[in-house]
Amino acid sequence: MCSRRHLLIRTGGLLALPATGLLHAKPPSTAPTASTAPPATPTVWPHALQVPGGVARLSLGPAATRPQAQVRQAEVDVPLLVVGDASEWTAVLGIALAAPLGDAHISVAQADGSGLRQLPYTVARKQYKEQHLQVSPRTVDLSPEDQARYERERDHQAGVMTTFTTPPAGQAPASLRMRVPVPGRRSSSFGLRRVFNGQPRNPHSGMDIAAATGTPIVAPLAGQVIDMGDYFFNGGTVWLDHGQGLLTMYCHLSSMDVRVGDVVKAGEAFCKVGATGRVTGPHLHWGVMLNRTMVDPALFIPA
Repeated sequence: MCSRRHLLIRTGGLLALPATGLLHAKPPSTAPTASTAPPATPTVWPHALQVPGGVARLSLGPAATRPQAQVRQAEVDVPLLVVGDASEWTAVLGIALAAPLGDAHISVAQADGSGLRQLPYTVARKQYKEQHLQVSPRTVDLSPEDQARYERERDHQAGVMTTFTTPPAGQAPASLRMRVPVPGRRSSSFGLRRVFNGQPRNPHSGMDIAAATGTPIVAPLAGQVIDMGDYFFNGGTVWLDHGQGLLTMYCHLSSMDVRVGDVVKAGEAFCKVGATGRVTGPHLHWGVMLNRTMVDPALFIPA
């Protein structure tokens, strides 16, 4: 695997509103036309859903330059993705599945350098479903060798997850709306409480899309390959960096047609569906990460 250390750079839009205006009453017999129909409501991506595993969009107001915002996670200040322009900046915050309900806050650097101000938000309740699966016993009750391998891989990928790069001026995506990376049936949704062979495990941290082995997978946004490998649970895996802590992960692959450091365009095929790692059949496990937190990919794609 190529080195990725030089790729890791560590650094310390409001919700869409309905268009306003009064619609004049028309006689019941008058059919709507393009000129009389209400204007379409603009859509922002990702959709905001302030629940565990969801996304908050927090207005930072106008500023000449991009504000710096951060959130406290496990005693570490983690930088946040900030989108917009001088007229309006918005912090896009991933909320962990394990986040406590109720009041929380992020911190924003004051433009005059006088310190940080706190910006509050609230985490609401969401009930996720439970899923029972039967898999190979060796992937549930690990041998000492497999346990040691898993721990090495866990520590390595924890480092990958800290990636925070700032795209050069003019190269940030115009929209965070993502393409669905592979056609197919959504076989498992984000947040499901997983029970493997009768043993409860962590909730599902991505979206599973069922597809035949060898089906091409395309990049949902332009990004750079920052890690790839064959992992015990995830099988063939590729990570893409889309900038400012927005990462995507693709697991159980049969083929990885890129190298660390490659840049892929939105819609470009770069790997293929498989059934490697802990699986019950061929599918893509697709994960989306914001500020080191796995969030629901469904918030980034059309319904």
